[in-house]
Amino acid sequence: MDERMDERMDERTEERTDELETRELRYVIAVAEELHFGRAAERLSIAQPALSKAIRRVEARLGVPLFVRSSRRVELTPAGEALLEHGRHALNAVGAAVRRARSAGDGRAPLRLVLKPGGDAGLLSGLLAAYAQEPDARRVDILFSGPADRSDFLRDGRADVGLLYTPFDDLDGLDHEPLHTEDRVAVVPAGHRIAGHASVRTDDLEGETLPRWRGVPGVPGGGGTGPEVADVVQLLHMITTHRMIAVLPRSLVAPVPPGLVAVPVTDAPASTLVLAWNERDRRPVVASFVAAAQGLGERSPA
Repeated sequence: MDERMDERMDERTEERTDELETRELRYVIAVAEELHFGRAAERLSIAQPALSKAIRRVEARLGVPLFVRSSRRVELTPAGEALLEHGRHALNAVGAAVRRARSAGDGRAPLRLVLKPGGDAGLLSGLLAAYAQEPDARRVDILFSGPADRSDFLRDGRADVGLLYTPFDDLDGLDHEPLHTEDRVAVVPAGHRIAGHASVRTDDLEGETLPRWRGVPGVPGGGGTGPEVADVVQLLHMITTHRMIAVLPRSLVAPVPPGLVAVPVTDAPASTLVLAWNERDRRPVVASFVAAAQGLGERSPA
């Protein structure tokens, strides 16, 4: 008897949770991020009463409150926080599945390659030329990312392959092929105290102002307390105006801009440019591009 009751309770629980729709997840996430039903409704382009009713239905179905409401504020409950975290992952997974299904169904859809501006170590033209020789080569669309989101492009299906740097970019959930390893240099104004040195060690940079990369807390060897920068162009301007210095892969400042000097940092970890792709992506079009990259081998930047 007790076993039958447990089975019925399990069935009812499965019915409640299995019926949560992606639309409802978007509603919950919008309210959780805005913490305001009016703003969330505007963001979703629906009426506020309809949104409130939908949230109440979700809470009833799950059997737990997601929000604490008062006349002045909306707060997440622990259940709401959990659904926000896992709901985001679920929506990203659904979006990635849809994009990959459409790409797989279109035999001539372009291959999408993501990189940061200037972040190819001079290898991009050779890589594209090598891929063009593959019998099933497609057009390659180049996507430019911010300083820290190339991995996200690959995980959520916005890009098929990407050029990433280790140890800086997060490779969790990605396969990768090393393309080029290089040393790192301190980039300083021409009149800086170390500008005439043949090389330096990281200890020699103690007390210097280093950049904070937007969206990249604690970059190994590159996270600092100086002004926030979004890209290398902005960074080089800051260095030229004596606001900071930076330690970068050599190829990002080759050739070195006028008024700046690049000094090798002998004990800084080497930087490796890698071709990366989602570890679950086994499509022939991706395998073909990876094969072309492997054929290039290790080479110096052009």
